[in-house]
Amino acid sequence: MTNPARPPRLRRGATAFALAALVGSGLAIPLASPASATTAAAETAAVPVVPAASLVSTGTAWKYLDTNVDPAAGNADRNAWTAPGYDDSAWPTAASGFGVKKNELAAVGPYMPATKLAHYIDGDSKNTVPTYFFRTTIELEAGVASEVDAVSASIIHDDAARVFVNGQKVAGFLDARVDDASPTNLQYAGESKGDPVVSDFTVDPALLQDGTNTIAVAVYQDRETSSDAYFDMTKLQLSPKTDEGGGTDPVVAAPTRVILTPTETPATSQSFSWLAGDETHKSGAVEIGLAAGGDTRVVDARAVGAVNGNAKEHFSATVTDLAPATAYRYRVGTEGSMSEWYRFTTETPGATDFQFVYYGDAQIGLDTTWPAVVEQAEAKAPRSIGSVHAGDLINTGSNDTEWLNWFKGMERSATSTNVMAAPGNHEYSGDKTLASWKAHFEYPLNQPSTETIGELAGRAQGDSDVARQYAAYFEHWADFAAETVYYTDYQGVRFITLNATRDTTFLKPANLPGCTGAECPSTKVQALWTEYQAAWLDFVLKESPSKWNVVTFHQPVYSTSSGRDEAVLREYWVPVFEENNIDLVLMGHDHTYGRGYKNDDTTETRGMTVGPVYAVSNSGAKHYDLETEAKNVWTNNGATQVIRGERVTTYQVIDVTANQLTYRSYVAEKVNGSKSFKLTDTAAERPVYAAFEVPAVGEVFDEFTVTKYDTGEKWVTEPGIETPAGPALQLGEASVAQGGELQVSGSGFAPGSKIALELHSEPVALASVEVGEDRAFSTTVTIPANTPTDTEHELVAVLPNGKTVSTPLTVTAAETGGENPGGENPGGENPGGENPGGENPGGQKPGETGTTPSDSTTGTGGKGSGSIATTGGASFVPLGIATLALLAAGGGLLLWRRRAAAAETADHTIG
Repeated sequence: MTNPARPPRLRRGATAFALAALVGSGLAIPLASPASATTAAAETAAVPVVPAASLVSTGTAWKYLDTNVDPAAGNADRNAWTAPGYDDSAWPTAASGFGVKKNELAAVGPYMPATKLAHYIDGDSKNTVPTYFFRTTIELEAGVASEVDAVSASIIHDDAARVFVNGQKVAGFLDARVDDASPTNLQYAGESKGDPVVSDFTVDPALLQDGTNTIAVAVYQDRETSSDAYFDMTKLQLSPKTDEGGGTDPVVAAPTRVILTPTETPATSQSFSWLAGDETHKSGAVEIGLAAGGDTRVVDARAVGAVNGNAKEHFSATVTDLAPATAYRYRVGTEGSMSEWYRFTTETPGATDFQFVYYGDAQIGLDTTWPAVVEQAEAKAPRSIGSVHAGDLINTGSNDTEWLNWFKGMERSATSTNVMAAPGNHEYSGDKTLASWKAHFEYPLNQPSTETIGELAGRAQGDSDVARQYAAYFEHWADFAAETVYYTDYQGVRFITLNATRDTTFLKPANLPGCTGAECPSTKVQALWTEYQAAWLDFVLKESPSKWNVVTFHQPVYSTSSGRDEAVLREYWVPVFEENNIDLVLMGHDHTYGRGYKNDDTTETRGMTVGPVYAVSNSGAKHYDLETEAKNVWTNNGATQVIRGERVTTYQVIDVTANQLTYRSYVAEKVNGSKSFKLTDTAAERPVYAAFEVPAVGEVFDEFTVTKYDTGEKWVTEPGIETPAGPALQLGEASVAQGGELQVSGSGFAPGSKIALELHSEPVALASVEVGEDRAFSTTVTIPANTPTDTEHELVAVLPNGKTVSTPLTVTAAETGGENPGGENPGGENPGGENPGGENPGGQKPGETGTTPSDSTTGTGGKGSGSIATTGGASFVPLGIATLALLAAGGGLLLWRRRAAAAETADHTIG
């Protein structure tokens, strides 16, 4: 979010101040004559004034063309008809609004047109006029254009529309299907929205000029059989520049649209965004302190721009140096116009029991359905740390009223918990650069870059035309993806957001190097944008420190509604989801409900899978039909829907514990014709579904559990399906003597994994074992003879990923014999005088132990290593000393016998 500073302007107040300074310095200034005073007064009176009234409104006269003729036919520039010098004298003139309904002058939704448009080509109702063209002008007096600070406008259109000012395109609505490479302007485009759509937009004041300014609009029918069309421009209003040096006091008005968004380090930092209470508020700050009371500190915010024709400034700030697991109070705004006090709590590292909410598209019904949905979700999720939103928060990105209503619905939860949203295609409607999105939200700047997309970055290396194009795209996308592709880790969950919209308009760099041939990235922009994020996603998942990984985006990889299929997303993203076994894939866009799995992730147990869960939901009042089973995108692409629903509005609450995610979808609203279907049989070539009644509002619509143990094993189970038990250790005895042997068994471990067994508190290696196919092992270990008996111990299994499973173990003192067989060394004396008192026999340092490998036994389902490390070497010391003593005694006896024999021989010789 950046807000380029405006260049300073010398205002009249500043000029007067400079003149006064000159007089005060004693510089001689001639007094004005009466004639010159009159001239100066006239010049003052002639200061240009920016018109306060709207320059265009309903009833404005427009030139229009509805004859199925391309106004730029024969011109290399297809937009030539939008330029000020274009000759439209032959076009008819009439007052807005313009419209037609089944070739009649009749109401189009709630709007009654004043002027009828031609509807059919040659009277054929199945061959409608594809595009209508409109032109009008506004006049600005000399000097006015340079005094304009902002231009806001509104149009009503059915279906798609594009707006131009003085030959430059300034807005487009539902126009993604318009083919800019086509040689003709006569195209069907857009998508049917039922009634005409109201769209707001802004115009760069720099496009205006003194004198005549031309406004041009193209309106597109969405299909050949479209039943109606409509156009009106209800507002085009100019806002004057304010006197930056003036002393006008800011209006007292509290800020609105206050929202919390996460940072990369939510335990110690927090981001805030809001909309100024009044357009005179040019600075802002966050005041924050402990919720328990005490001192506060103030952190300055930065202005991030005014958007959507609303002159009020947006602000964002990130506060750092917070304490983990701590409740804070805060308020935002400017001096004299602060918000109320709100509260939030920083992340509690290591905490496991919490909730988060997943919303599908809000989009329609923002002032009715949406607030009710959020209120119900908040009631069901009192322990929520935040919410994820799968795009299309609003219907038109440039419509400020829709943003106002979305924030009203989120007012309570957005000010106390983090909002993690993904942009949808409707966020781009009228706002191709997502200016409104980036003004409202502040997200971590950890989007893809050449450092995080792996081998893909290599395509941008070199001096070829292909490499230079790749480099240009990657550089542009690294900036554009900011705050739309990001992640944050929160209490063991990595929340990842992707941008699934692939509009080539915003994906194209401003200065794209030339390149020809099939290898050029410009020939495959949509696929490359998807692959670019896939490479980053793979990096982010493989580097994830969190146990759980959840990804949210808009267009689904497995579509649920009729006529939709996102093959490009599925090609690049599903393999990454599957390879990294991501936990939840949460999507929107289709205004239906669906949830399921990839068929490769099934098990022998019906109702149990082992891979990612794919879900599509709808949280607004807009509804589409489900695709037929014969055309089911899931079934036709190796996946299975467990449940499907239409004309039902839901929200989802996910409960997180140490080893489980429990997902529950609740009915928030259902309309006439609501339907749902559940999977009943997968044995046949195609899945079989049975219809069931959509539950009442507030009841559970869908439910499943994801269980993941520290071993890495994971199961997704339907209600009523028993989940395999997690890892556990069993000991043959709860206590063992120093130097004694102990039977150790394990169950619930990953088959084939290598487990290291250790004795803690101070880690001592005991054994290594391999887990059998039955997820179990059994072995025998020897406890070191010098293990302290006055310390609490644990038998610990160290998993391949470094995590551990443990169970308590008591170590008792080794038994010692009190008898002295053979009567030798009575009273424990030390014959020979060495080592009196038995201290440190053998000269070993106190506390030293030796290690001797011992064999382990093969247990149920698992086997022990032949090189088990045991630490009982100290128990062999007495035996070693005894052996040495025996050897010494034997040597002495042998020497005595030799001496005796020699003496005997001498005696015989003498004799």
